[in-house]
Amino acid sequence: MLKLFSKTTVCAVTLLAASLAQAQTSSTLEKIKQSGAITIGARDMSVPFSYKVNGNADPIGMINDICLKVAEAAQKAAGLPKLEIKYLITTPTSRIPLIQNNTVDLDCTPVTNTIARQEQVSFSPSYFSANVTLAVRKDSPVKGIADLQNRNVATVTGTTSIQLLRAYKKAQGVKFNEVYGKDPSEAFVMFESGKADAFVLDDVQLASFIATSPQRDQYVILNEPLRTEPYGVMLRKDDPAFKKLVDDTVYAMIKSGEMEALYQKWFMTTIPPRNVNINFPLSDSTKALYANPNDKGI
Repeated sequence: MLKLFSKTTVCAVTLLAASLAQAQTSSTLEKIKQSGAITIGARDMSVPFSYKVNGNADPIGMINDICLKVAEAAQKAAGLPKLEIKYLITTPTSRIPLIQNNTVDLDCTPVTNTIARQEQVSFSPSYFSANVTLAVRKDSPVKGIADLQNRNVATVTGTTSIQLLRAYKKAQGVKFNEVYGKDPSEAFVMFESGKADAFVLDDVQLASFIATSPQRDQYVILNEPLRTEPYGVMLRKDDPAFKKLVDDTVYAMIKSGEMEALYQKWFMTTIPPRNVNINFPLSDSTKALYANPNDKGI
């Protein structure tokens, strides 16, 4: 059994400063071999993909489980007797730069694989498919996207969801105000506190926030998707050896049924810290990804 040693979340400023002084002269596998460590980009509140049960704990979640399998494969490929796991909490705006500047080796946060992002980073085969839509209060007059006229919408800078909503705004002439959170959890607090009439994000992340909210019975997710989006693990571009290792690991998890088992674990059973069941069944679009794994962007 290979030994993976986890380390508490490292300081973003320290890592960023160190990475700026280090040119990317070797592959990710060589970097891992030389350092004896791998750095995983994570979130602290993206239930059930990547989150912490308390401030001092390492992140857990479905994507984290996937990335730990990749780390185990990397440890074996590098011939290391043990591998240190370092975590760095990223945001939608910081995650790509932190991969590009050699700080983060794998970004294991919920992120959409887009053709535009593929110009900057590479993606693993997709492990999940989500619909971008809105969450509103059940007693809200907002019953569809067209009802957002002159209302406040909680958004997150750097996400595809706000880009899609802006495109709708331009095409349909619906005028609304954007209130920004630095990450999805902060945006949900704005929505939950009444500062926003709606919250635009992927349906599964909306379901996760709602399931863990004390006011969960007060919210509903609109059945009006702006787009269906595939999620993938991000890694550095132009690193074929590491890309192959990541791809082979994810393909194997999908083909063996391990990926679907992870899905059932995180979406269809009670999970910490509040022992809630998100109860988000496997969608037809995600089933299609498992039947024909690929890393195509949208």
